[in-house]
Amino acid sequence: MGSMVLRWVVTALMEADNNFRRVRGYRETTMLDVHHALPRRISTVLYSHLHALYYRVRNKISRTLKKRRWQEIPNHEQTTFFTESHQLFEPQLAGPSTFLPHCVGADAVRGVLPIIEELGADPYLDSVKGYYRKGIAEFGDEWSYADMSTVLYGICKVLRVQSYLEIGVRRGRSMAVVASMRPQCRIVGFDLWIPNYCGVDNPGKDFVRAELEKVSYRGEVEFVDGDSKKTVPEYFRKHPDAYFDLVTVDGDHSIGGAVRDLKNVIPRIKIGGILVFDDISSYEHPYLMKVWNRCIVRNERFAAFSFTELGLGVGFAIRKY
Repeated sequence: MGSMVLRWVVTALMEADNNFRRVRGYRETTMLDVHHALPRRISTVLYSHLHALYYRVRNKISRTLKKRRWQEIPNHEQTTFFTESHQLFEPQLAGPSTFLPHCVGADAVRGVLPIIEELGADPYLDSVKGYYRKGIAEFGDEWSYADMSTVLYGICKVLRVQSYLEIGVRRGRSMAVVASMRPQCRIVGFDLWIPNYCGVDNPGKDFVRAELEKVSYRGEVEFVDGDSKKTVPEYFRKHPDAYFDLVTVDGDHSIGGAVRDLKNVIPRIKIGGILVFDDISSYEHPYLMKVWNRCIVRNERFAAFSFTELGLGVGFAIRKY
């Protein structure tokens, strides 16, 4: 009940601030502009006190909600810092910039290539490998490129990943990258296993298990069959204590399906854990960028990075609270 009241107060305060912005007609208006709309008889001093009070209350409520999440949700010990008293900074110890040198560029591509070379051939994988080789041949170390595979490679190179959740397994390429880099991590994968998906054979979970063996994976992997909009919530109901270091969402590409998948996994990402979202600049699904921006980039709970220059685009974000 207390949490609901706090959320209601925050919502009311933010709505009041937004109403002031609409009245003033500014896109970037702040509470500092409100005094122009107040009667002249209200002094600047009084307004200053009200303004200070507003932000003290808002910040106090925000800190209370954050501390509650930090206490209730498991954190990734590598990417967070907590102290018993005088916590000057928020506990996030690493942002996207820490991972970027390992996720974007020729070195990341060179790291992924030998992994996917081990996997079973298919037309899309062959196209990716050809694209990689052409980019490196033409631009060498200057090539700036990223996709889901290079991002997962770079994250796993730096982050100690012990648990990984993936929505949209298909033939297991991205899962194999994680498994290769962190061969003992626990993996949970969700997929519909649609036959002949996108015109390419989609053999199913036994095929993916074999692919993981090719990259020397030694951990525990679990596959959940069915529509992720239903199976992911059901999985979390059965596993109330399950939280993940790394999560990839690359499943249902409809706007409603993508939003639902993101909303379902966000609560189960550890503080300091990382979320990866694919295809944000896909010409076939241009709305996925809006989904990513709305659900994650503009979400204060995350620090996010987006790559859209080449390929199908990819974004990743670190959970702050």
